[in-house]
Amino acid sequence: MTDFAATRALFELPEGIIYLDGNSLGPLPRAAAARVGRTITEEWGQLLIRGWNQAGWMELPTALGDRVGRLIGAEPGHVVMGDTLSIKVYQALASALAMRPDRRVILSDSGNFPSDLYMAQGLVGMLGADYELRVVAPEEVAGAIDDRVAVLMLTEVDYRTGRRHDMKALTAAAHAAGALTVWDLAHSAGAFAVDLAGAGADFAVGCTYKYLNGGPGAPAFIYVAPRHAEAARPALSGWLGHEAPFAFDLDYRPGRGIERMRVGTPPVIALAALEASLDIWDRVDMAALRKASVALSERFIAGVEATCPTLTLASPREAATRGSQVSFRHPEGYAIMQALIADGVIGDFRAPDILRFGFTPLYLSPEEVDGAVSILARIMASASWDQPQFKVRSRVT
Repeated sequence: MTDFAATRALFELPEGIIYLDGNSLGPLPRAAAARVGRTITEEWGQLLIRGWNQAGWMELPTALGDRVGRLIGAEPGHVVMGDTLSIKVYQALASALAMRPDRRVILSDSGNFPSDLYMAQGLVGMLGADYELRVVAPEEVAGAIDDRVAVLMLTEVDYRTGRRHDMKALTAAAHAAGALTVWDLAHSAGAFAVDLAGAGADFAVGCTYKYLNGGPGAPAFIYVAPRHAEAARPALSGWLGHEAPFAFDLDYRPGRGIERMRVGTPPVIALAALEASLDIWDRVDMAALRKASVALSERFIAGVEATCPTLTLASPREAATRGSQVSFRHPEGYAIMQALIADGVIGDFRAPDILRFGFTPLYLSPEEVDGAVSILARIMASASWDQPQFKVRSRVT
C-alpha cells in the first residue's frame, strides 16, 4: 500500500496553489534539482566526455526505459527513452506499416491527440496517394477495423475528455483482422496500471512530463513487443540505433532489439531529472494509485455537479471508462479557467469548450479537491470570470 502523504512530501508544491494539471505537466520532484546538479557539476563538470562511460550516460535510455516499463506492463528490455513523443509516434507507425506491406490504411479516431494525426498525415503524404489515414469517431473504431487496415493507431485516453479505450479488446480485434497496433500512452503512463504485454500490444509510445513528472520537455519512450523486436525496421536510422555506432560504418545496420529504436544522442540532463521522479515511482503501488485517483475524481465530479449547474460533465461517468482526468464543458470555458487559475486552482483548457482537471494522488489530497470545488463554485455563482483580462488568449492554454 502506498503512503500518499509520504509521496506528497517528495514534491515541490507552491504554497497556496491547488494543482490539478499534473496530466499536462507534473510538478517538480524535490530531488530533481540536486540530481540534475550532480549530473552537471560532478559528471559533466569533472568527467567531461568520460561521463559517457564512467557515469553510465549511454545506458540511461534503456535503464530508465525498464523503470518506465514496469508502470506500463512491458517486458524487461523492450522500452527505450529518448527524443520527443512525435518522433516516437513516427517511428512506431512507420515500423508497423513496413510490417504490413500489402495494406495501406492507418485507422485512428477523432479523439486522438492532433500531433499523432499530424505525424500520420505526414507519413502518408510521403508514402504516396495509395496510403490513407482513416479517422472515425472513438466509439466507431471497433466497427471500422477490416482487412484493409495495416495499423490501428490510438491514444488510450482521450486528451480532452479522459475517455478510455479498451486496449485489450481493440488490440485483439486488430489482430483478428491482421492489423498491428500502436498505442499512445501519454495520458495513461502514471495514471493507472497499463498492461502492454497482457493486452498483446505491438507498439506503444508515451511522454514522461505529465503524470511521470519528468519536467518540461522530458524525453519520450517507445515500446516494441518482443515478437517484433528483431523484425521492426526503424524508420529513423539514427546513429545510436546502429548495431555498432563507434565502428562508424557508412551503411546502417539496426541494433539488437529495442536498441534500434534509439535515434539521437541521449538527453542526459533531462534523463537525470526523470530519474529523480522514477525514484518516487519505484515505491508506488499502481493498484493503490488507481483506487485513490478514482476516489479523488468521483469526489470532484460530485462536488462540481452539486454546486455548478451550468457546467456539463464531458468525461465518461463510469470511472472504469476514463483515465485520471475529469473534464467539464462550458461555452466560456477559457475565461472560467483563467479566473480559476488566478484564484489559485490550476487546471487547463482545451478547445473549444473543455475545462480539464487531472487527479494525481502522489501529491493531491481530498481536502484540496474540496477546496477546488469551493473556489470553482464561487467563481461560477458570482460570474467573476466575466472580465476582460480572463478572455485574453495566451499562447499556451
